[in-house]
Amino acid sequence: MSEFPGGRAQGSTLLVDASVYIFRYYFALPPNWVSSAGYSTEAVYGFTNFLLDLLALRPARIACAFDESLGSCFRNEIYPDYKCSRALPDEALAFQLVACREMAEALGIASFASERYEADDILATLTWLSREHRPVIISRDKDLGQLLDRGAVSLWDFAADRHMDAAALTARFGVAPGQIADFLALVGDPGDDIPGVPGVGPKTAAQLLAHYDSVDALLENPSGVADLPVRGAKGLALKLAEYAGQIAMARRLAALEEGVPLASSARDLCWRGADTELAQSLANEFGIGGLKAKIGRILAASPGELTENRETV
Repeated sequence: MSEFPGGRAQGSTLLVDASVYIFRYYFALPPNWVSSAGYSTEAVYGFTNFLLDLLALRPARIACAFDESLGSCFRNEIYPDYKCSRALPDEALAFQLVACREMAEALGIASFASERYEADDILATLTWLSREHRPVIISRDKDLGQLLDRGAVSLWDFAADRHMDAAALTARFGVAPGQIADFLALVGDPGDDIPGVPGVGPKTAAQLLAHYDSVDALLENPSGVADLPVRGAKGLALKLAEYAGQIAMARRLAALEEGVPLASSARDLCWRGADTELAQSLANEFGIGGLKAKIGRILAASPGELTENRETV
């Protein structure tokens, strides 16, 4: 495992983008596990194992954000086609999504979801609540790069063991973390069905944001783009003026909301142990009894015993 951002993993604050990893295991693992209800549970196996590896680091605070807002998010009120290309989970996947949250809660991990706000918004809110503790965001979603400007110290793709701090994000995208939503408003985000400005790619967007701090500043004077040392500047100025309304809308879609009403504080994220018996019982129910020994070992071991024994899928 690479060096943990900000020092030792023990005592850290970990905020987990749960759905990213649930879907990763759902598509990556074979259906070798079956619940007592007859549903395959490969995602439950992978996600539970993943959470145990996180708990083995002995974080002081840990929370999971789950997505339950597909089609009902406030962003669909702004733009009805937001995430329109994503299909709702079928019955089998829906079972695994619920089971993953049950396992997280049995492991003593604070878990949050909303029908109006996305997991990204929940993570933004949790970042704000725990900003003094310099949280690490467990995800590989570039949209969450915005949180590196709001108190998070790193994005950590745990499965690939890759950290991205503010400097690394800027090197990759050519913009500062606080400009990620502006960047996406210009180039679009096909994964979320957010439209971009035709002909404006990542390089052009980065060049524009090097001269303008935000798309708000850009839209206040789009004609000024004609004088910039950017290829096709005159035509680009006209295009930006033409798509001003769309750009403003896309910026609202891409920006993360950090005021989700969670009725929680940083203290509520503290990991205080787990219900080992319940977690092992659920492992049996979900057909992943092979993890019972690991559940018992991780939840009972001291921090020094854990850091040398990380197991991954």
